[in-house]
Amino acid sequence: MNLILQGLNTQRHIVEQIAGLARPRSIIAINEHAYRCTDISYNDEVKSQIDIAAWAAKLDYAFIERSRTLSDFKLVAMDMDSTLITIECIDEIADMQGLKPQVAEITEAAMRGELEFKESLTRRVALLKGLDASALQRVYDERLGLSPGAERMLTAIQAAGMKTLLVSGGFTFFTDMMKQRLNLDYTHSNQLEIIDGKLTGRVIGDIVDGEEKKLTVERVCKELGISPKQAIVMGDGANDLRMMSIAGLSVAFRAKPVVRAQADIALNFVGLDGVLNLLPN
Repeated sequence: MNLILQGLNTQRHIVEQIAGLARPRSIIAINEHAYRCTDISYNDEVKSQIDIAAWAAKLDYAFIERSRTLSDFKLVAMDMDSTLITIECIDEIADMQGLKPQVAEITEAAMRGELEFKESLTRRVALLKGLDASALQRVYDERLGLSPGAERMLTAIQAAGMKTLLVSGGFTFFTDMMKQRLNLDYTHSNQLEIIDGKLTGRVIGDIVDGEEKKLTVERVCKELGISPKQAIVMGDGANDLRMMSIAGLSVAFRAKPVVRAQADIALNFVGLDGVLNLLPN
């Protein structure tokens, strides 16, 4: 078993202090931000100690089997809002209506797992009724940004021949833009109903919730002829947990506590490209 420690401001002496809790055989610099600590002693007590120490030092950690490499995986499946991108699109759309606080409160409750996702989305979309559809383009142009490390991560996994899936409880307007912009292979999300240039406050068709996200990952894996265990799945909210649960490697990115607790890996400080430090080519 290896331990990977990485951060935005990684100091060797702090890495050595934290790694010392697991008695590694060696500590190897992967790059200026990440270290691989080899052949560690691993048990629940060690994990708990490193969890506390790494959080205090603002370092991300991961326990990884030595044999695992990037080539073990054939698909990366990602949530969109607050994972691939920095915003919750529906909150920013609502801001155009002066309703961001009301919608954001519902969004947060859903992401923490306190509110069923379908109900939360229905309630939030209903508040958008009457908004000019041009607000979607404004949100994309003025507010949507990629999460740190997103482009570097995608460039590397695409160069390695891996396929990409963006599966979102958000909206097709944005996933379609991301597919074109980032050369993604698959997308799946909700379609807002627009009539006469205005949002009606409804979604067309079935809502993409946590169960549908899981089914989508399974469908894409089947199409590719691979097992879900050959997929890396990334998310931040409670509605991502089902698809993360079937993955070969689940990654919580800047995630809610309920998600961090259940994911294989949590990236709290580094960007999405931190995944690349976990798995050698």
